Amino acid sequence: MMRFERVAVIGVGLIGGSFALALKSAKLCGHVVGIGRSAANLQLAQERGIIDSIAQDAADADLVLVATPVAQYPQVLASIARRLKPAAIVTDAGSTKRDVVAAARAALGARISQFVPAHPIAGAEQSGAAAASADLFRGKRVVLAPLPENPAASLAAIEAAWTACGARVTRMSAEEHDAVFAAVSHLPHLLAYALVHEFAGRVNSAQLFGYAAGGFRDFTRIASSHPEMWRDICVANREPLLAELERYAAKLRALRPLLERGDGAALEQLFAEARAARERWLNGKYE
Repeated sequence: MMRFERVAVIGVGLIGGSFALALKSAKLCGHVVGIGRSAANLQLAQERGIIDSIAQDAADADLVLVATPVAQYPQVLASIARRLKPAAIVTDAGSTKRDVVAAARAALGARISQFVPAHPIAGAEQSGAAAASADLFRGKRVVLAPLPENPAASLAAIEAAWTACGARVTRMSAEEHDAVFAAVSHLPHLLAYALVHEFAGRVNSAQLFGYAAGGFRDFTRIASSHPEMWRDICVANREPLLAELERYAAKLRALRPLLERGDGAALEQLFAEARAARERWLNGKYE
């Protein structure tokens, strides 16, 4: 298993910080440098041993992880390209892949083979270095979206790194990735933000929030996620997300007449089918 002597993490938040901690725990890295916009967050990361030093760029790194909001990728990747070592591997943690690959091709040009797109499915509503944990990826999926130009050795090295972090690695194309996650991740976040925003704008918002309990808390937990990150994800993946939003709207339109005529039997059947599908998912039937 490859050991990376110098790792650069650009964006030392929940994902970037946890990746650094997990690599350290697996003894797969030497020195970890942190790069980011917030001096306070980087200082905290260094104090907690997430990173070993703070840097301005990823020069001399053997492995570079880009874990910033995806709208920053064009600028970040362009800055990496200027000082990237020929043998270095660049990977990312972006929740969208088509736009990320396009940004990498524009920035890296002939060196695109050094970029291995990835997406760890291990987010949480907390953000920043304070939320980082070496165990974040344990048992979680990480999707690789390999490029035709990627050498087998680079793919193997990134897969081994994520596996050492405790993750289960799978592969799919960038297009398939974005379609799948528009449905199972991006749409739920959009709905949670929308519901909370709707209630917050009502004249009786204090009453609504005052009586909201576990169900509302569970449904809207992800509305506490990082707004900038989710703004970028929704904009970058808007075509698949719009398609999923329309499918969901069609389902709601199909439910409306059941409610209007008080069709309890049809509602119960739909609820039972949905519950059974969720139970199969929770019990690992779709692995």
